[in-house]
Amino acid sequence: MSTMSDTAPEALAPPAQPRTKWTVLAVAGAVVVAVALWALIAPEQSSTVLGVVVGWTSQWFGWFYIALATVILIFVLYLGVRHSRVRLGQEDDRPEFSTFAWASMLFAAGIGTDVMFYAVAEPASQYLYPPQGEGGTLEAAREATVWTLFHYGITGWGMYALMGIALGYYAHRLGLPLAVRSTLYPLIGKRVKGPIGDAVDIATVIGTIFGVATSLGIGVVMLNVGLDVLFGVDQGIPAQIGLVVLAILVATISATTGVDKGIRLLSQLNVLLAIGLAGWVLVTGETAFLLRGMMMNVGDFVSMFPGMTMDTMAFDHPADWMSAWTLFFWAWWIAWASFVGMFLARISKGRTIGQFVLGTMTIPFSYIVMWVSIFGNSAVEQIRSGDAAFGEAAVNTPELGFFTLLQEYPLGLAVVALATFVGLLFYVTSADSGALVMANLSSELPSGEDDARPWLRILWSVATGVLTIAMLLVGGIPALQSATIIMGLPFAFVIVAVMIGLHRALESERTREGALQSSLTTSLIGREESGVPWRLRLARTFGTVSVQQAQERMSTVVVPALESVREALAEQGVEAEVVLSDVAPDARVVQTATLQVPGSGDQVGFSYPVQIRRSPAPAFGTRSLDAHDRTTRLQVAQPIVGGYDLMGYDAEDVCHDVLDHYERWAASSVMVAEERQQ
Repeated sequence: MSTMSDTAPEALAPPAQPRTKWTVLAVAGAVVVAVALWALIAPEQSSTVLGVVVGWTSQWFGWFYIALATVILIFVLYLGVRHSRVRLGQEDDRPEFSTFAWASMLFAAGIGTDVMFYAVAEPASQYLYPPQGEGGTLEAAREATVWTLFHYGITGWGMYALMGIALGYYAHRLGLPLAVRSTLYPLIGKRVKGPIGDAVDIATVIGTIFGVATSLGIGVVMLNVGLDVLFGVDQGIPAQIGLVVLAILVATISATTGVDKGIRLLSQLNVLLAIGLAGWVLVTGETAFLLRGMMMNVGDFVSMFPGMTMDTMAFDHPADWMSAWTLFFWAWWIAWASFVGMFLARISKGRTIGQFVLGTMTIPFSYIVMWVSIFGNSAVEQIRSGDAAFGEAAVNTPELGFFTLLQEYPLGLAVVALATFVGLLFYVTSADSGALVMANLSSELPSGEDDARPWLRILWSVATGVLTIAMLLVGGIPALQSATIIMGLPFAFVIVAVMIGLHRALESERTREGALQSSLTTSLIGREESGVPWRLRLARTFGTVSVQQAQERMSTVVVPALESVREALAEQGVEAEVVLSDVAPDARVVQTATLQVPGSGDQVGFSYPVQIRRSPAPAFGTRSLDAHDRTTRLQVAQPIVGGYDLMGYDAEDVCHDVLDHYERWAASSVMVAEERQQ
């Protein structure tokens, strides 16, 4: 087992500019091209082979998908309790977004055209053709919507939350690159930079592109129906290819003109429109029945969930049903885990793991309960009222179910138009964000806030579009479902490794924190400040230190002190170096000076980084500062103890502080090594 240092190892330091991972791009691209060409050249053969492989996967790995989904959920809840106070960032980092804005973005991440598609299709299917028991009964009606809540509920969001925590922890707290391979660092150390890391990223990209292609395939089929109802656009491959081309164009424009902010605003608008759509059905439909149904669905979900989550239906195994529903959804969630996890990590910097788990487990699911209960119960009641034709249409051609149901309500065409517009926006934003994430997965990025080069985003956008068209030609949505079950399997094993690595990293941090608490706190906190000009002390007290003052202190005090420690360590036979790095003048961190001691074997080296860091200036008494006023700190960037200012330290103080951290690092390394031997 590897141990984690307080900051990112120099071997994994992010590059200054985005760099393409050519091995990842070439291998993942070759797999996608091969599958797409095979589907386009021999559609019948590929469809047959997909069916056979899915059957084999379901038979031998169906239990694995079901067990993995349950274990992930339990593990995420465990992290939310045991490590609730660990921050996804440095100790002095605070959330970039308000709670309301963060909740809104979580809300947007949990919905899309596929929720619109399955909110009617699945309850109708589960009511008429349940996995066990007789269809069309009262019991089947109660369970139909609960199955949909189960497939779209907290289990899947547990997978998203796992990747969000892992990526956010390694990127924001430990300073590693925002990449899935970084999550395996506690297991394989610096080897994540080699073939193993490439294999992890390749599996991630392949799983992601098939998951995105599935969502886009469902989107084009559904939007085609909406356009047919509104404008008479024929349903079929030509129109669906046109919609795929539209998605590619939008992603290309976004990559070349930088309209990401506009896309995000449209996503938030989508959430409001979607809520308005559901509200219209609630108000103009059987309101009392739908409210009763929602309460019943929640109660049934709570009571049935423990049994459903591990139910492999071993004695009366409905293999086709499992492949079409539970296994497909779990594989789909797994395929999207790194995609959504990256988004969640980027918007959650500064939040604690406890806050993150609570938010991701409750906010999106509240929307799912509202949406699925309203549309699912409406669909089931429509069938129970005697509309058998609607039921068969929702089951056999599920893309028709949603729009057929909407036309039963007042202003039917206007509601269909609104639903089509909402679906279109979800569709194009999914295509754009999917291309962005896959480009980022195949790049080395300077920071978690940077994105891949535009040409790479365009390339993945085109590749996703071609794959979607190929799968539609093979067999439409069933072919996409089959491909997702197969291609999600490799990444499922990656997720197992992510859980093991994250557990070890967090427990390692607890061990280091214990060593820190058991050791003497640094005497520097209360030490009389010596060698500091009194005007500089006053400026620091009132938060008006300039960048120039901090730079002068860095060059005249901190760097010489680090050099002194380096020379002393060299006399003891310990190899060390002092690394200076400058950033753009307008960046939050202006300059960093780091004392580094390399590790041996699988042990990560020691690192003591001091940053010239801009931060908001405080106000005292009657003195008020403008919101844009800034001060500067000479901050020691240690995630466990939090960042603190060295402006009041002289060279001797800095040397003592370095040795305090070095001794704790050495002690924690011994403790972890002893734990590993036990």
